[in-house]
Amino acid sequence: MTTTEPAPSAAARAPGSTARDVSALRDALCARLPGWLRTRRWFAGKDTPLAPVEPVLAELVVEGPAALLLAVVRAGHDELYQLLVGVRDELPAELGHDVRIGRAELADGRRPVLYEATGDAVLMGRLLDRIALGGRAGVLRFEHGGAPPPTGLPGRAGTAEQSNSSVLYGDRALLKVVRRPTPGPSPELELLAALDRADGVRTAAPLGWIRSAPGGPDGGTTLAILQEFVPSRGDGWQLAVEAARACVAGECETVAPLGGFAEEARALGRATARVHAALAAQLGSRAPSTAEAAALVGALDGRLTEALRELPQLAPFERALRSVQRSLGEAVRRGDAPHLQRVHGDLHLGQALRAEDDWVLIDFEGEPGHSVAERRRPQPALRDVAAMLRSFDYAAHHALAGLLGAPPGEQSPQDLRGTRLARRASAWAVHNRRAFCAGYAEAGGTDPRRAPVLLRAFEADKAVYEAVYEARNRPEWLPIPLAAVRRIAHERVPAG
Repeated sequence: MTTTEPAPSAAARAPGSTARDVSALRDALCARLPGWLRTRRWFAGKDTPLAPVEPVLAELVVEGPAALLLAVVRAGHDELYQLLVGVRDELPAELGHDVRIGRAELADGRRPVLYEATGDAVLMGRLLDRIALGGRAGVLRFEHGGAPPPTGLPGRAGTAEQSNSSVLYGDRALLKVVRRPTPGPSPELELLAALDRADGVRTAAPLGWIRSAPGGPDGGTTLAILQEFVPSRGDGWQLAVEAARACVAGECETVAPLGGFAEEARALGRATARVHAALAAQLGSRAPSTAEAAALVGALDGRLTEALRELPQLAPFERALRSVQRSLGEAVRRGDAPHLQRVHGDLHLGQALRAEDDWVLIDFEGEPGHSVAERRRPQPALRDVAAMLRSFDYAAHHALAGLLGAPPGEQSPQDLRGTRLARRASAWAVHNRRAFCAGYAEAGGTDPRRAPVLLRAFEADKAVYEAVYEARNRPEWLPIPLAAVRRIAHERVPAG
């Protein structure tokens, strides 16, 4: 569908530019994007035939000989993608050739180069100043909350491979560029603001944001969020994998394989419980209605049915998994359905930063690929807990694979050393899962182990989801979630 966009405002144009120039930049960008988008990790249409890229909005947000074009396009599976596009006479040499998209041809004969600009320190610094200034640029709105954001800082592109892009401004701020924007309220902005209002919870407070107007061509979307920078020793994933590798290898400072991370896991449990409590206090918590409780059970059943249809390796466990779901249904009918509240929605070790004094949870946008309505829907807090418990399992087996030099599916049962290390990896995961649950209870949350039927059901649901994901994307890692499915299937489901 072709979208008609308003001409850029005068304030949005570079000196000497015209609406025709902006249109030429936009059209050149869309013409050159199909092949280039396939090289981006955050592009979801890599397996689809090349198709025309359609413009949704395009605004010049930084003026001058080095200009910055913010564009939203429709591509792939009819999805929206955002780009921050640098416009210069020549590509800065320090950026590398892979950011180059192509050249445009303007009415005055200029042929500027278009490129991915999140690595351009100058343009990203000027974008920071533009957010701090506030106001409008065409259909875009630049906004901030209480204290104004910092200014005058160059930007540095984050190096982590993620579904979004980040730009760092020293130790002051981080700009999260939403690569696959979804019309509607931003779940992440809502939750960060709620946590910022709460007492006793460390968070990456929102400093500013860019969004399109509700009546804009994309329906009104949060495109970028400027957050407080959180100094840290690293994220939970890298720290947990390092600790697991040492403990599985027998190099722990404490008794292998149980030491090395248990206190960190306990502290992470406490931090998670505090976040859940703050979100419940700020945004509400309630018992589900009868219909909501039934829908909760029905959703798990539906996902399992779809997974069984796609992944035959799950078939041996179907009866046991259905039994887990029946136990959940019986608990719900007895009135034991978990309360609903806003939750993180995509919690794992990589979504936690180890600050000097505590863990800080980040990336509250919810599970990628789900609609805004789904990501904003209240859920049981145990969903987050189950997801984190699964992440400990992944960290342990990722460390094991590194030690053995082979993915989990290629480890031979005849390898006695591999078998011994695999047992250590499993023990490490169990020990840290218990420590996380203990910490969660210490901070005032209900001990997840006191709701074994509910926790098992959500863990099973997550493991089945992981199995489908791995089968599609990393078949060699499929044994990790399948082992979890097997464990859950063989565990005794306690009577009510």
